[in-house]
Amino acid sequence: MNKIRNVIIIGSGPAGYTAGLYAARGMLNPLMFSGYASGGQLMLTNDVENFPGYPKGINGPEMMMELRQQAERFNCEIVDKNVDSVDFSSRPFKVIVAGEEFQSRSIILCTGAEAIWLDAENEEAQKGRGISTCATCDGAFFKDEEVLVIGGGDSAMEEATFLTRFASKVTILHRRDIFKASSIMYKRAASNPKIEIKPFSQIKKWISNEQGLIGAVLEDPRNNSIEEIKATGAFIAIGHKPMTEFLNNQIEIDHEGYILHKEHTMTSVSGVFAAGDVVDTRYRQAITAAGMGCQAAIDCERWLEDNAQ
Repeated sequence: MNKIRNVIIIGSGPAGYTAGLYAARGMLNPLMFSGYASGGQLMLTNDVENFPGYPKGINGPEMMMELRQQAERFNCEIVDKNVDSVDFSSRPFKVIVAGEEFQSRSIILCTGAEAIWLDAENEEAQKGRGISTCATCDGAFFKDEEVLVIGGGDSAMEEATFLTRFASKVTILHRRDIFKASSIMYKRAASNPKIEIKPFSQIKKWISNEQGLIGAVLEDPRNNSIEEIKATGAFIAIGHKPMTEFLNNQIEIDHEGYILHKEHTMTSVSGVFAAGDVVDTRYRQAITAAGMGCQAAIDCERWLEDNAQ
């Protein structure tokens, strides 16, 4: 495993597995470090109904396993370990995993972005069972039901407005009465008859039964008073954290840590490519991540052809 590889893929999920599939079929013999939590955020999703090719829907972890098996079928070598650090200062690039050094002529970064959770009581048990971080992904499951949106920025307002297509009522919860959302986004949500905005409300505990989420205990941060609210769905919209700390600022990123593309899917370092939610701040869908993984693998293959050593 210590030979110089053509490409090392860091991360998995739809972007990583698709990049691995294309790179493997392109005879690049890719090595993927999928991470200990391989599969990405879809490992927390029970039902996926908007990925093409699954007319009856599919369980998120099952879909990730199928994508992985498809990449492995073409000899993409997958190792379920985290990458500790990288060295992009010279080629071949160096990747450090559990104290061991791996070298590669090119790199594809697919580490994703981790949703920021509230870490309220009973939250872990209800992830994917009523609590979500993606209204576009899961909103259709809550037709004619009452749901919550937690957050005070544009994302929260946008998700709440989107959810009114399905839910009978959407309640936006925010711990303060000052919102980061732009004026137009806030007014759009506030004027929607299906949306109620409750400031000074933070989740203290999620309430559930055998079927899933049924509500939450809210706490007023001003006086610690509590109340219960009913809801069968909740969408946490307080942001995402791109998984880029291990890169140690060796490639150009934006102010939030997302990787910036410089030429197609190539980053500011020639020979290093990036795909999926570690780049995407707009769509954050499995299908767009997979599509970008395909693009990155094709860009990588062409770059290797042009830079043969």
